[in-house]
Amino acid sequence: MTDTLAAPATHLLEVRHSRFLAHAEAVDGPVPAMQFVARVSDPDATHNCWAWRIGQDYRSSDDGEPAGTAGRPILAAIDGQGYDRIAVVVTRWYGGIKLGAGGLVRAYGGTAAECLRIAPRQPLVAMADLGLACAFDDLGLVHAALPAHAAEKTGERFETDGAHLSLRLPAAQVDALQRRLRDATRDRVRFHIPQHPETP
Repeated sequence: MTDTLAAPATHLLEVRHSRFLAHAEAVDGPVPAMQFVARVSDPDATHNCWAWRIGQDYRSSDDGEPAGTAGRPILAAIDGQGYDRIAVVVTRWYGGIKLGAGGLVRAYGGTAAECLRIAPRQPLVAMADLGLACAFDDLGLVHAALPAHAAEKTGERFETDGAHLSLRLPAAQVDALQRRLRDATRDRVRFHIPQHPETP
């Protein structure tokens, strides 16, 4: 199972008078990832290099460092530590001594990896969306069952044929919730599962 960050994390490393400061944070999409990069980058620093991964989607930037010496090592640190849905920015203040390509790879990748190693982790739970329709008489039974399956109501509308609910819940709980509601309502609840439930 993949993890994400339970809380933002930072780590500072000094290498031959250059300072490297890593900031890491959980993000749930490319836009929040880029907003995080913009927020923690220091315009007065020499470089603000970064990487993020959200499922199969990822990006990285060397921000002026030699190609492949910063963004990719940061991304490799994210993957190597088993994280998903996170962004990492490593800011460098140049200290006057050139580190060479290998030194940069070790410094950027090492700062990011150590930041993630000491950061608080939490398991990343695959979520799914579920739609259901029920008679008004069964609405109380439906609402009573939701908390036990960590289901969050994301929408509700009332039609002449009854109530229509949109739910978001851990993917592993979908079958159990469906069974429980079918049993409780004698199979009167109708379900609709979107074609592409979200996976981390």
